[in-house]
Amino acid sequence: MLTGPIRNQIDQIWNAFWSGGVSNPLSVIEQLTFLMFIKRLDDLHTVEESKAEMLGTPMERRIFPEGADPKGEPYDNLRWSRFRNFEAREMMRIVDEHVFPFLRAMGEAGSSYGTHMKDARLGFSNPNLLAKVVQMLDDIPMDDRDTKGDVYEYMLGKIASAGQNGQFRTPRHIIQLMVHLMAPQPTDTICDPAAGTCGFLVAAGEYLRDHHPQMLRNAEAREHFHNRMFHGFDFDSTMLRIGAMNMVLHGVENADVSYRDSLAEEHGEDAGAYSLILANPPFAGSLDYDTTAKDLLKIVKTKKTELLFLALFLRLLRTGGRAAVIVPDGVLFGLSTAHKAIRRTLVQDHKLQAIIKLPSGVFRPYAGVSCAIVVFTKTGVGGTDDVWFYDMTADGFSLDDKRVPLLDEAKLGLAKGEVMLAEDHAKNNLPDILARWQRLGAEADRPRTAQSFMVPAADIQATGTWDLSLNRYREIAHEEVHHAAPAEIIAELRAIESEIAEGLDRLEGMLG
Repeated sequence: MLTGPIRNQIDQIWNAFWSGGVSNPLSVIEQLTFLMFIKRLDDLHTVEESKAEMLGTPMERRIFPEGADPKGEPYDNLRWSRFRNFEAREMMRIVDEHVFPFLRAMGEAGSSYGTHMKDARLGFSNPNLLAKVVQMLDDIPMDDRDTKGDVYEYMLGKIASAGQNGQFRTPRHIIQLMVHLMAPQPTDTICDPAAGTCGFLVAAGEYLRDHHPQMLRNAEAREHFHNRMFHGFDFDSTMLRIGAMNMVLHGVENADVSYRDSLAEEHGEDAGAYSLILANPPFAGSLDYDTTAKDLLKIVKTKKTELLFLALFLRLLRTGGRAAVIVPDGVLFGLSTAHKAIRRTLVQDHKLQAIIKLPSGVFRPYAGVSCAIVVFTKTGVGGTDDVWFYDMTADGFSLDDKRVPLLDEAKLGLAKGEVMLAEDHAKNNLPDILARWQRLGAEADRPRTAQSFMVPAADIQATGTWDLSLNRYREIAHEEVHHAAPAEIIAELRAIESEIAEGLDRLEGMLG
């Protein structure tokens, strides 16, 4: 958790960029990514130096070579710890003319640390801005992994709060809910085919560190964690850079964060490669058949991206693999042939487990579209018995464009260890969703008037359209009206009649 002073330092960095003429929030985070990457390279080199000095052996791996670069500048001057002490104009010369070409050369050489830096450029020409930002970044204490990750997450949050490009970011508490529903295991191979800033992959990594710490003490499991567990695809180079840095700063050294147009490319190489998919893909509307991967069209012939992504998830999952993904509500009740076909496939051919309806304000202020989390397991032989439906009505934040917290920070998100009262639940359903998911057997007895309930697969099939909308199965609770016995009603009427007669007699007496 970031302290107030660190948040203030990041806010000051952000404001420095804006006042220095870099106003696009995505450009700000990209330039910060480059600078943090440069700083990290120096940190890695320093660790190798210290190890070699302690062991009295030559350095095993040099980030910065000995000697000078092609332009004659000593490589030592390209290190953060050196150029941060230079005068502003000299710092600008070193960084612009030497450090960034060095980064691009690393990318072209295929270095795991430089893969996403092939076209890295310094995006401003103000020496004083560079000197100020370098000094500010240097002043932020980022010695441990948690702080590094939190700093970057806070910076990423500013993409959303700045009002544009917010579609790249799923709210962190929704990501954490989905990760906890899936409970990643040390043997999983995890994929997000529309990774963006890699929020789902980062959260899965943090879950594993918290719940399976022994994994990182085993050489084989640790190697799997750093090199083969996490896979994220995107077709935006800026997002790839940001996502790759996000993974590195959260302690995953060599995640597979790579360029791919997931809906356009064939998936023969990694079909059935993943045991867990977590995703909130963009739903851009329609694609042309000739630009869509043919192996996806075999699963569902459609131009709609939301249906193609579901086909993609089924294609990428291995048998027994599971998924928690966000889809727009139209997927659940659309009446086209393709809509019905993909729902029939999920229910009849695989194991559909849950539909969690999200409140329509979750993605405000960028979109008011209604969405749902769909949870399923790929089996190829069916297995859907009962599908769990949950109507999430509150996520802890106001559902307007401001999205302000409705509870204390400790009771937001999954509110681990906190006692949630009825009034808290009315403002944040996430702890209840996770608790009920973890004891799903008890949900079978809940009436369909409740916030969550089970629906047999046979009832879904009986709709004829394989409808998965919660309102199709919800029953309205009617308030019971208790009537008195007829004899009591007659007695009350006679008493009223008697009172009226007595009143008339008194009135007649007064008038007479």
